[in-house]
Amino acid sequence: MSQELTIIFERGESGLWVATIPEVPGAFSQGATRDEARENVLDALNELMIARRDLALRERSSDTELEHLPGAVTAH
Repeated sequence: MSQELTIIFERGESGLWVATIPEVPGAFSQGATRDEARENVLDALNELMIARRDLALRERSSDTELEHLPGAVTAH
């Protein structure tokens, strides 16, 4: 299964590029250039996924089974 994500780029009021990934609530960032905004939003997506995974792992019961999906999230 392959999941496609979308990045929406918009000019903010300050002139910066704002990038949002609508499929993932909370995945947004900005940059002085479109390329910088893209790089920043992909970093934000990665950090958001790591934070959500860590939170879910802390809240799980001891009899929970895990399956890791290769390449889905990379740690810095």
